[in-house]
Amino acid sequence: MPLKLIFISLCLITTMIQASTTNKKLIYMTSDINIPFWQIMSKGINSTSNSLGYDFEIYSADNSAKQELANTIKAIRNKVAGIIVSPTNSSACVTILKLAKKANIPVVIADIGTDSGEYVSYVSSNNKNGAYNIGKLLAKQMKALSYDKGTVGIIAIPQKRLNGQERTAGFMKALDEEKIKSADIKQLSKWTQEETYNYVKDMIEKYPNLKAIWLQTSNFYKAAINAINDSGKSNEVLLISFDAEPVFLDLIPKGDIIGAAMQQPYLMGQEAVIALDKHLKNEKVAKHIQLPILSISKENIEAELSTIKRNVLGIENK
Repeated sequence: MPLKLIFISLCLITTMIQASTTNKKLIYMTSDINIPFWQIMSKGINSTSNSLGYDFEIYSADNSAKQELANTIKAIRNKVAGIIVSPTNSSACVTILKLAKKANIPVVIADIGTDSGEYVSYVSSNNKNGAYNIGKLLAKQMKALSYDKGTVGIIAIPQKRLNGQERTAGFMKALDEEKIKSADIKQLSKWTQEETYNYVKDMIEKYPNLKAIWLQTSNFYKAAINAINDSGKSNEVLLISFDAEPVFLDLIPKGDIIGAAMQQPYLMGQEAVIALDKHLKNEKVAKHIQLPILSISKENIEAELSTIKRNVLGIENK
């Protein structure tokens, strides 16, 4: 082959390689974009996608397994460069991974996990350790108030999810070590304020010695506070949370919520895109990227404020 043709061929190959790693679309498939946690993660994904030259789009399942499957098929038909997924549950993720593998589309899992299947990387929080630490924080507060003979109610995310299982295990380990008993555990299924309100109110009525409620997700804090107040227990039942909302920056110092185990969804979203980008560029990627969870109370919230604002709440500095 003449040198000129070889040179042209090499240029074309280089252009094709560059095109395969830039200016392509990444999809974030989330269980429900209406939940603030996933909104914040999507901001981290969007920010890093843009900086690395990718287009970005969100496909929300609205907490429907049927819609999630439709979103997977849509992503495959659109021949996207890669998928970041926070599935409705760990078993549903298996199907997503199977279909994406057949289509040769790489997948990074963010937060919830999978029961099995092949993926590029799993970006998660140390849910078990985070829940353990917040359990210890709760136990310390209960003992300071002489509440440690009382019980704790748990409003849980679905226990089919790997992260839900880990949160419950870590928290229960902390309670067991402190010899504090749990009263009951209720799993969210409708994902509404009304459901949380009814669960908390029912627990307060059913268990007279209930001294604390632990929410495994932060977005229903209003319902929990309302149920505690409406039951006349505002000074008797403590509230503690997993994850955080912007208003927690006020509620924790005031003592309305005594503490929160705060994941860092903005940072998780960034790490997920970086992992996918490295894979698309044939670079080595860690199979499991685990980020720490911040255990926040009124004692340390001021010192951690800048980290909370960016990595936890996704408040981007302009």
